[in-house]
Amino acid sequence: MNNQPTPNLNELEKFHSEDIEKITLLLAKISNRSPSEIKPHLHTMLERLVQPAQELPFYETATPNEWVVAFQDWVESHRNLNLPTLSDAAISRESIYGERD
Repeated sequence: MNNQPTPNLNELEKFHSEDIEKITLLLAKISNRSPSEIKPHLHTMLERLVQPAQELPFYETATPNEWVVAFQDWVESHRNLNLPTLSDAAISRESIYGERD
């Protein structure tokens, strides 16, 4: 891809209005639809084309090693919360399941 800034939609429509009109008429001709029906679709398509490419989410691109590092960072981020720890009695089998008869 080039390093030129992507024009916004208003600039694109302003500087290429004649071309956009020709495309609208051509699409109307080949689709047997009116230009007023074509314009919203063309506008939506142009909107998508001028938007900067969105970065894929981490879970779609991360390698196994990146997952490990991210998980370790997440674990470490919870170590310094200064939360009270549970007592042995609180996590004992009896306190969890109670007495069984």
